[in-house]
This record gives sequence, C-alpha cells and structure tokens, in this order.
Amino acid sequence: MSIRSILTVCLAALLSACTAARPALAPAEPSLRVVAFPGGSNWPVWVAMDKGFFTAEKLKVAITPTPDSTFQMKGLIKGDFDIAITSMDNVIAYREGQGAAGVIGPDLVAVMGVDPGWLRVVADPEIRSYDALRGKVLAVDALTTGYAFVLLEMMERNGLVLGRDYEVVSAGGAMQRYESLLHRKHVASMLLAPFDLLAQQQGFNVLGKADEVLGPYQGAVAAVRQGWGRANASQLSGFIRAGARAIDWLHDPANKAEAQRIYWSRMPPGTPPQAAETAYRAILVEAQGYQRGAQINLQGVETVIRLRARHGRAGIALREAAHYYDPRFRDAAMTGR
Repeated sequence: MSIRSILTVCLAALLSACTAARPALAPAEPSLRVVAFPGGSNWPVWVAMDKGFFTAEKLKVAITPTPDSTFQMKGLIKGDFDIAITSMDNVIAYREGQGAAGVIGPDLVAVMGVDPGWLRVVADPEIRSYDALRGKVLAVDALTTGYAFVLLEMMERNGLVLGRDYEVVSAGGAMQRYESLLHRKHVASMLLAPFDLLAQQQGFNVLGKADEVLGPYQGAVAAVRQGWGRANASQLSGFIRAGARAIDWLHDPANKAEAQRIYWSRMPPGTPPQAAETAYRAILVEAQGYQRGAQINLQGVETVIRLRARHGRAGIALREAAHYYDPRFRDAAMTGR
C-alpha cells in the first residue's frame, strides 16, 4: 500500500473513529454524554473505556463527534451534552458571548486539562516561509474561536497582518482543515497532532510551533456547565479520575503496544497499523503528550486570554484565568485516587 493510500485511510479512520465505536460502547441511556472533535484528544477516553477505568467509577460514557466548535458549544450550552472536550479558548469565548452569535454559556467552566494544544502552522509543500503566505487565504476553525488567534499572533510576529497581507476562511475542525490542505483548497492552517505529522509525511512544511513562540498554552480541556457539574459532582469527579488514570497509563512506555492496539481498535476495518504508530509518535513522542494528572496549566490559560484580548472582539473585558476554571471537581477526583 502506498504512503498516500495509507494516509487517506488514516484520514477517514480518524473522522469515523468516534461514530464507529458508538454501537459497542454507548448504552441506550449513557450516564455521561461527551461531545468531542475526532482525533488524538479522545485517546485517553478510549483507554478509559477499554481498560475499564470508567467502569471502575460506575460510569457509562457515550461520545458524539462534532464537525466544528459551534455545534459542540451550542449542544453543551443547550444541555444536549454533559461534557465537551474542547479548546480552552472556546470556554472563554462562549462564556463571554464572543462565540457564535446569540449563543452564550454564562456558567461554562473548564474542569480538566487534556493537552497543551500541540499547535503547528502547516503550509503547502511549495510554501517554505511565512513571507510566502502574503496574498494567500488560510484556513481556521471559526473566525472568532478555536485556535485562530494563535495563527494570527504567529503571523503577526513574522510581519504579516490579517486583512493587509493575507485572509482567513472558516474550514471547520482540525480534521476538516487537514483535508482542505490535502486537497489544496487552502495553502496553510493551524494543525495539531497527529495531523501535523500526517501532513509532513505528505510533503507539507511546518513553519512554526506555537509552544516555541508563545510559551505555555492551554489546549484541550474538559468543559461543563457549572450548574450541571455541581448537580452531578460525583459523576464528574469520576470522569476526571478515570481520564487522569488513562493519561498516566498512556505515558507509560510499557503500554505502547497496547495503547496502539486500543487506538487501532477505534478505527474502521481495513485501517493499516501505521495509523496508530503515527498517532503515538506524533502525540506521545514528538509532542508534549497529555497533561499529567489532568492538571490545567493556568499560565497557559493566561496566554489564551491575552491572545483573545488582543485579537478578539473589542469592548469586552476578559477576566483572570481562575475565573474560567473550577478546580473543585479535579481536586475531589485526585483526593479519591
């Protein structure tokens, strides 16, 4: 099988991973309804399911894949979902009314750290520098949320200003943005692991790494409505405890082969083993991995706030990092480990 064929199968596999697993894993009335983007941020959840970590907490978990942050955050705010695995920036945006028009989640909070973002500016094989992006159109998740502001900041630090030197369009989540690059619909975007490595294997270029430019950054988190969390504190703490246990398990090199097997088991039939090998290398070897103990990086949250204050909608005063994070559920989870 050619590298192109393998990567094409990997792409389809990641997109369908959540839904492919649903019939076997989601009971008719799940205890917790989780909404997440397809991709590597779900690996700890898959491990917690496979290894019985959720079962040990007397929890049943069902995952719904989201095509974009608008669907995800609207569903969480309306109560269609209990927990969202989403970016920290989305929590802040929708809490402060800077997300999709008319959608505000006044009690949204992050309760668990998942990953530091693993963000990379990835460009077409012919694009080898930021300067070569002048006059081009770049892909982002949504124009006002997600990781768009990281891209804008990295472009500015390399002398390019939105509207003057380049434009952006909304192209959906990391999976959709990766696919848009693959089909040459856009010349560059902000990608995260393992999509950055998949793109590199196709000849695309990594122009910059966010952590090297911006310092600490809080990427994916588990977010809830605070009122729901208080009413379901035991279940939520159990979810966090199982997730932290799964993250620790994934970081143990002795579990590498089984971790890849679990990842591969979430892929549709016919997916080559290289899909799991690529994901493991991209996330747990080349990137920083997951956040141990499910700990949120408050310095990283401050970076998210600074970027939103600079590039987001004017006229709204953002608050300090602790306002958007409720540590009580994680504290209870860690006490009970």
